[in-house]
Amino acid sequence: MRPATEALIVVDVQNDFCPGGALAVPGGDDIVAEINALLDQFELRVFTQDWHPADHASFASNHDGNDPYSVIDMPYGAQVLWPDHCVQDTHGAAFHPDLDTSKADHIVRKGFHPEVDSYSAFFENDHETETGLDDYLNAKGITAVTLVGLATDFCVQYTALDAAKLGYKVTVLEHACRGINLDGSLEEAREAMLDANVVLEK
Repeated sequence: MRPATEALIVVDVQNDFCPGGALAVPGGDDIVAEINALLDQFELRVFTQDWHPADHASFASNHDGNDPYSVIDMPYGAQVLWPDHCVQDTHGAAFHPDLDTSKADHIVRKGFHPEVDSYSAFFENDHETETGLDDYLNAKGITAVTLVGLATDFCVQYTALDAAKLGYKVTVLEHACRGINLDGSLEEAREAMLDANVVLEK
């Protein structure tokens, strides 16, 4: 059993990020059994869920002439345009059916504001709008977080970096994560996390 001051954050293990989904991460469903096995080691377990409206600004379909995975400038900085994914109340937005969601103590839905994307479980991509997770963890006396889920180089990385900035001790279990690796993004993410003193466990 992990210390009571350490929480597990399960990032975006949703149908659209698993094989067959709209934005599938290779091997995304391979980690489900491993995550389920971890759940009983932690007293506090937080699950995150991408939860986009259909008109979300990060969807390439909402920008005429722009293809998925192209990059545009948004008021908060560069934004990758994605295929439509994790649209609210769709099958794609639901957690993977084999994930044991009964063990979730708290669920953070993110990316529901149409005009700003949200990779991190703590802040939207403007780095200002909070999700409320920091307040929740503080109220529970949490000082350390362990991260698993999808995708290593996007939502896991952003969550890890924000957690480190907020003062948490952060561990990423790489064996219970999978990455997209868009133009070398996986190695860049690993370097960024190591630079922020995030512990990467293979």
